[in-house]
Amino acid sequence: MFKIQAKQYFDMVSVAADTVEQASSSINDLNVFPVPDGDTGSNMSMTMSGIAGLSTDCLTSIGECSKAIATCLLRGARGNSGVILSVFFRGISKALAGKDEATADDFADALANGVKGAYESVMNPTEGTILSVMKATSKKAEALRGFDLTVEDYFDALSDAANEALARTPEQLPILKAAGVVDAGGYGFCTILSAMVASIKGEKTARPIEAKSAKVAVSAAASTEIDIIYPYCTECIVEKAPEYREEGSVKELHAFVLSAGDSAVFVDDEEIIKIHVHTADPGRVLSEAVRYGEFLSVKVENMKKQHSELNDFSAEETKKKSYSKKYGFAAVLNGEGLAETFRDLGVDAIILGGQTMNPSTDDVLDAIRSIDAENVFVFPNNSNIIMVAEQAAEIESQESGRTVKVIPTRSIPQGITSLYAFDETAEPSENASAMMEARENVISLSTTYAVRDASIDGLQIRKGEYLGLVENKVKFSAPSLLDCVKRLAQELVDSCCVTVFTGADMNEETAEQVQALLSEQLDSSIDIVMLPGGQPVYSLIIAGD
Repeated sequence: MFKIQAKQYFDMVSVAADTVEQASSSINDLNVFPVPDGDTGSNMSMTMSGIAGLSTDCLTSIGECSKAIATCLLRGARGNSGVILSVFFRGISKALAGKDEATADDFADALANGVKGAYESVMNPTEGTILSVMKATSKKAEALRGFDLTVEDYFDALSDAANEALARTPEQLPILKAAGVVDAGGYGFCTILSAMVASIKGEKTARPIEAKSAKVAVSAAASTEIDIIYPYCTECIVEKAPEYREEGSVKELHAFVLSAGDSAVFVDDEEIIKIHVHTADPGRVLSEAVRYGEFLSVKVENMKKQHSELNDFSAEETKKKSYSKKYGFAAVLNGEGLAETFRDLGVDAIILGGQTMNPSTDDVLDAIRSIDAENVFVFPNNSNIIMVAEQAAEIESQESGRTVKVIPTRSIPQGITSLYAFDETAEPSENASAMMEARENVISLSTTYAVRDASIDGLQIRKGEYLGLVENKVKFSAPSLLDCVKRLAQELVDSCCVTVFTGADMNEETAEQVQALLSEQLDSSIDIVMLPGGQPVYSLIIAGD
C-alpha cells in the first residue's frame, strides 16, 4: 500500500538537492536568456541547498517535515525558477499539514496545491516552462487515483509524465525551439523527480537525466541576443512586521510589484514576503517592500551587464585573460543618485545595500569578480558590512591572486571622501593608506525617522519623530525634519563644503527649505551642494568636509 512517511520524503528531497547541484551546469547550459535570473541550475541548486542543514526534529510527521522543507526552500529561493520551485513545495506542505503520513490521494492533492500556488505566484504564467512540467506531473497524479501502486511505481509514472512534458516545451515556446533546447527550469524539475525515484530505490545520489534535445556543446545563453527592457533582477525576503503577520495581508505590495516590471514572482507567507521581479528601478521596489517589515536578504543584479559579459567571454577565457586596467572599485550603497555620484568618481560595481539591508559575502564577491582590474578597492560604507567585504576580498585574493583591499568606510560621506584621495599614479599600498586617512576627514550626518518608541542612551524617542545621526549614532530626536537639520548644522560650522544627498521620499520644495536653512545657519563662506541621492529610509545624508 502507498504510504510516504517523513523520513522517506526527507530523503527524497535531500537526494534531489544533491542531484540538482551536480546537474546545475547542465541546466545552466539550457538557458535561453543569459542573465543572472536565467542561471536556472545555479538558482535551483542554491534554493534547495539549505535542506542539508535541517534538523531531524522535523521528522515526526510528513506534515512537519514538508513544512520545514518548504520554509527552507522559500527562505533560500533564488531566481525565477527557484522561487517558483519554493512555492510549489510550499503548496505541497499546506496540503500535507497535520498528516502523519501521505497516501497516494494525499500526494495527488498536494501536487495539485503546489501547482496552483506556483501559477498564482507568477505575474504572467507561460506554458513551455517549469510550470507546464509541474502541471503535467500533477495531472498524472490525478489519473493514478484508485490504482494500487507502490511508491516507486507511482513516482516512476510521475517522472515519465514530467519528461514527456519537458520534451513538448520547445513546441510550446518558440524561443526554445529556435535555440534547439528544452526549458531549463522544466529540466531541473525533471531532475528532481528522477532523483526522488533513485532515493526510493535506496540510492544516495542519482545521475541527472539526459536532455535529448539540448545542444549543450554551445550554451544557448551565449548564442542568444535579447533586448532586456527591465535590466535589474531584484529579489528580497522581508520578515513581516507584527501587524502583517498573516497570509494575504500585503495585497497592495503585491499589486505594486506586479506593476514594477516583468517576470514577477510574489510569495505572501504568514511570516515572510518573498519578491522576485525584473525592474528598471530596484530602489522603488525595495523602498516599498521595507514598509512591511525588515529585510532578511536583498539581491539586485544587472542583467544587461552580465548578458554582455557572457556573450564576450566564456568562463575559462575570463580566468585566463589579463586585466584591462590597473585599478577598479566596488561600493555598497542604495539610491540611484548616490550610484551616479560613485560612478562619476570611477566606481565600476555598485552593490545594493546599507542599513537594514546588508549584502552577503557572495554579493560582494560577485561585484569584485565583475571588475576587470588588477587591483580592486571595496568601499562598504557601513560598519555592519565591513567584515563581509573583508571576507569576500580575502576569498578573491586567494583564488585569483590579484590585490583586493577593503577601505573600511562606515558611511556614504566616508566613501566619497576616500575616492577623492585616490591617485591613479600611486601604488596600491599608497592609495590604500591615503584613502584610509581621508575617510577620517569628513563629518557624516544623516536624518531618518523613528518607527517605534525607544530609549537610546537615556534619550526618549517617540514613534514618528525625526532622528539626527552623527557618525551613524542617534544624537537627538526632533518634531520635524527642519528642526533636525537646524540642530545638525551645529556639527558643520568648521566645514569648508557641505554636500547634502536628498532621500527618495523628499520633494523639491522640502529640499529647497533644507538648503535655505543650512545657508541661514552656516557661514556664507561654506559651499552648500544639494544632490538627489535617492536613498530609502534616510531623508538626508550630509557630508561636511
